[in-house]
Amino acid sequence: MVESTEQSGGVLLLSASSLPAVTALVEGLYCGTEVCYDVLGVTREAPKAEIARAYRQLARRYHPDRFRPGEPGSEGETQETAHKKFLLIATAYETLKDEDTRRDYDYMLDHPEEYYQHYYAYYRRQLTPKVDVRVVILVTICAISIFQYYSWHSSYNEAINYLVTVPKYRIQATEIAKQQGLLNRTKEKGKNRRSKEEIREQEEEVIRDIIKNKIDIKGGYQKPNLSDILLCQIVLFPYYLTNYVAWYVSWVYRFTICREDYGDQEKLYIIRRYMKMSQSQFDSLEENTKQTFLEKQLWIKENYEVYRKDQEEEMKVKMATDPRMKRYRRWMKNEGPGRLTFIDD
Repeated sequence: MVESTEQSGGVLLLSASSLPAVTALVEGLYCGTEVCYDVLGVTREAPKAEIARAYRQLARRYHPDRFRPGEPGSEGETQETAHKKFLLIATAYETLKDEDTRRDYDYMLDHPEEYYQHYYAYYRRQLTPKVDVRVVILVTICAISIFQYYSWHSSYNEAINYLVTVPKYRIQATEIAKQQGLLNRTKEKGKNRRSKEEIREQEEEVIRDIIKNKIDIKGGYQKPNLSDILLCQIVLFPYYLTNYVAWYVSWVYRFTICREDYGDQEKLYIIRRYMKMSQSQFDSLEENTKQTFLEKQLWIKENYEVYRKDQEEEMKVKMATDPRMKRYRRWMKNEGPGRLTFIDD
């Protein structure tokens, strides 16, 4: 009687010990109501190599293209049941081969009461993109760089199309083309004779090419350069940083320690900094404008402040005498933005 009671207690104890694993199994999570370890025939302490070996053996047996009903070890199995078992085997392997997923699964087996936490952990991993974040960043940078290049190329073509219509540049380009013999019309006879429209189109193309090659467009409409796109800027950043540090050290040594006189380039750099202009904006200025800056010695702070105030006063005078500004002020006085009315159709 005592022995029977001890056996019953042992059975109950065994059942209680297996209870967490059973109650933790939820349909729709991992292997469903099956234990992934049992599906592959391995223990919870099995290393990754043993799990992979067990998966390959079972996959060869139950793969839909290799499964043969009636083979030893697959008695009673049909093509349909073998297919379902193969999917379960694949799910078990996907769960256990990844360390993070396996850790979540083991936690679910050990803590079946945290029902909602298991759902969250499972679907968080299922819905998280599998692509490496570094790949996403690289693709994004490449896409931005391509957009940059084609956008700059489009702006450059717009600038060329505009300059072709400007008489100043068009006359210069025509003279250069005539000097190079590109616009000398030869008499054409027979089938090779071209129409006036074809000749005009060719001349326009020649003028366009000369303007494109001879005129240095600066600023926001300059010719696109691959080294200016984002991808190249990131790749060349260490090089640019090294150059900047070397330039800064040289500047401090030459002009702060050794007290050297500024050259023209250094003077223009200081003037550009005072004017708070980017390099491309400053480069777009005419050379005579830059020469005027140097003549007025604007690299000296006091001279620049006087120049800035003079420019502001000049701008005020222009705005006061501009007919458009007069009309605008008259409209603001008589009508004002608060008196606008909108008519509904």
